[in-house]
Amino acid sequence: MNAFRVLLIAAALSTSSSLAATYTVKSGDTLYSIAKATRVDAPTLMKLNKLPSTTIQVGQRLNIGGGAAPVVSRPAAPQAAAAPSRGGVFVRSAASRWLGIRYVLGGTGGGGIDCSGFTMNVFRSLGINLPRTAAAQWRMGSAVNRRDLRAGDLVFFNTMGRVASHVGIYMGDGMMANANSYHGRTIVEPLFSNVYWSSRYSGARRVLN
Repeated sequence: MNAFRVLLIAAALSTSSSLAATYTVKSGDTLYSIAKATRVDAPTLMKLNKLPSTTIQVGQRLNIGGGAAPVVSRPAAPQAAAAPSRGGVFVRSAASRWLGIRYVLGGTGGGGIDCSGFTMNVFRSLGINLPRTAAAQWRMGSAVNRRDLRAGDLVFFNTMGRVASHVGIYMGDGMMANANSYHGRTIVEPLFSNVYWSSRYSGARRVLN
């Protein structure tokens, strides 16, 4: 009888283990691209794997749900609307790693960075390659109406007599992250409630779908 019960328990554990789904990180993967491919919300994916940030390593095995693990269920219609939420989580996390860095015109690294260097590095960590300058980034993605802004959209300003001489990242709730030459560092600040930025706003582009 005891041996029979042991066999039953072993079979149950084997079945439960087979239901658990995992994903092995490959070269070129980002947590954002994996989340899109597996249709697991970003907070759920990070919680399942106890990730403190969006940083992942090649060869790392990620739990993507299955069995008793909480897998997000999405009906067909709301599926498209879920993407901004995932993108917003990833953008905030990626941008936070570049906040407080000293502003340096032409800078692209941790020792100093300018506005387009900031956006380029944030999006690179999400698997999206942006060109080096604000003017070139202005030609990326698709135009977004001011009323339809969502976290992750690039926002552009005319600060030097041309449409896209400054760029930042919309963070949601009326805030943007940018490398600010006046403050001398990368910061998060109000967008449209700030007279300086609202009067120089040129438009927005969406590169994060």
